[in-house]
Amino acid sequence: MGTDPERAAAPRIVMLHPAAPTKPAEGAPCNGCGLCCAAAPCPLGMFASRRRHGRCAALTWDESGARHRCGVVVDPGRWLPWLPRPWARHLARRWIAAGSGCDSDLIAG
Repeated sequence: MGTDPERAAAPRIVMLHPAAPTKPAEGAPCNGCGLCCAAAPCPLGMFASRRRHGRCAALTWDESGARHRCGVVVDPGRWLPWLPRPWARHLARRWIAAGSGCDSDLIAG
């Protein structure tokens, strides 16, 4: 089943923390803007939050860093409790491609 192009291109409103940084350019280092995770969960987020659409339940706000963070990376014991914490954190960072740069082509307006 294909995606309806009109629905896919329709503008959406996602709620982010008011102090969140502006979305970086695609390919630039992630700055924790949270737009990608607020728009839709990644495959790890789908598994962790048990949802395929909408905001990822694992998206968290880091007050001290003034940025959004992946809750699976920040608190792996909550989201992947059956794995040892260091393994879960390592796997989560790998699964979300942490350090690879912004891969979101969403346009913040």
